[in-house]
Amino acid sequence: MTTPLPATLTEGRVSEQLKTLALPLVWGLMATMSLNAIETFFIAQLGREPLAALSFTFPIIMVLTSLGIGLGAGTSSAVARAIGEGDSSKARRLATDAMSLTFIISASVCLLGWLTLEPLFLALGATPDLIPLIRSYMAIWYFSAPCLMVPMVCLSALRAMGMSQVQGYLMGGAALLNVLLDPILIFGLFGFPALGLQGAALATLITRALMLIVALYILHARVHMLVNPFLPWEKLKKSWMTIVEVGVPAMVANVIIPFASAIVVAMVAAYGTDAVAALGIAMRIEPLALIVFYALSGVVGPFFGQNFGAGKLERLYEALRVLTVFCLVFGVLLAVVLGFLGAEIAGLFGDHAEVVTITATYLMIVPISYGAYGLVMAVNAAFNGLGRPWPAMMISAGRVLYVYLPLAWLGQHWWGMAGLFVATALANLLLGLWAWLWLRKHIRQQAIPAEP
Repeated sequence: MTTPLPATLTEGRVSEQLKTLALPLVWGLMATMSLNAIETFFIAQLGREPLAALSFTFPIIMVLTSLGIGLGAGTSSAVARAIGEGDSSKARRLATDAMSLTFIISASVCLLGWLTLEPLFLALGATPDLIPLIRSYMAIWYFSAPCLMVPMVCLSALRAMGMSQVQGYLMGGAALLNVLLDPILIFGLFGFPALGLQGAALATLITRALMLIVALYILHARVHMLVNPFLPWEKLKKSWMTIVEVGVPAMVANVIIPFASAIVVAMVAAYGTDAVAALGIAMRIEPLALIVFYALSGVVGPFFGQNFGAGKLERLYEALRVLTVFCLVFGVLLAVVLGFLGAEIAGLFGDHAEVVTITATYLMIVPISYGAYGLVMAVNAAFNGLGRPWPAMMISAGRVLYVYLPLAWLGQHWWGMAGLFVATALANLLLGLWAWLWLRKHIRQQAIPAEP
């Protein structure tokens, strides 16, 4: 007889639970973002060519990471709802099958990427002289990708159980180990050979492999979440479909975000190099400002999933109220801080007057909408947790296609580059309101009993 998995998120004060769940992810995300910045700094010391080669790898890494995020969202939603329903056997089955599905997908995609490495990066615009550098990095990175994606799904299963602190610890520990290994393997310290870009990829592979081992150990030996992965095809297919029906739309919604960023960059490019440089600075500052919202969206899905599975709709109403108040209040705080200190913050990245001015303008206008954007992220995560991924995808797609693009055209026509920033803020505000109304209506519909 297996131990029941407790629905830890269906009791207690809602605001306190969301805070307790989100805080560990804040520190984990900060550690991961710091790692990315530090690793880029190390690579920059090797020269312009290695840095350019690394830059060409970002789109591929982003797509594979988005795939992992989507599968993680599907796993978290399905497992959380099963736990809320009190069906521990189903939750364990789903978590185990999610691991096998993720491994098969990640290994297949990465093998394809490894075999098509040169034509793929030439198609992305890399020059032939950069291909050897790109190959030295990606040939190893591709092998590390399953060690990235499978732990992402493992940690999503743990979040579904209300154990987000484990993810925070693992992300922080992995980032620290990666930062320690990077200079040793890149520059050849302590007697190791200097491997350059290859060393950075090797450090990533070692870190992720250890993270995979630890995550699987916790799931199997500590919380007894994994079961026999071999079962009849029909049952396995049903389990995989439960994960994919949320995972695929979540992945698409996640890919839309960098697509929107690419559109903004393309429009700003018309105003010159200084404008693009300024936008680049603003887009480095923005993720740090939004890190609390990212962490919150990571725990909203499991909370909504467990409580929906347990039929505790009153806690969903309360969670929506708490999220709304927090996002709007914290968003106003961010807008005030960035509005007053935007020029000083931009000055930390350089002293070119035009670049600083444009960055400060962005940070004066767009952060006004950060609270609404945080609410959009929370609502999308809530819909995924409820097993309703299509509203989340429509909200994300609508923000870019139906709202931002028309507003950007009008804003650019009326106010030039500042109009593009105004369009971004208006799109966030309008989509925040739309997302909030949609989720509130959906919860209300779930509370109305079906007619016999």
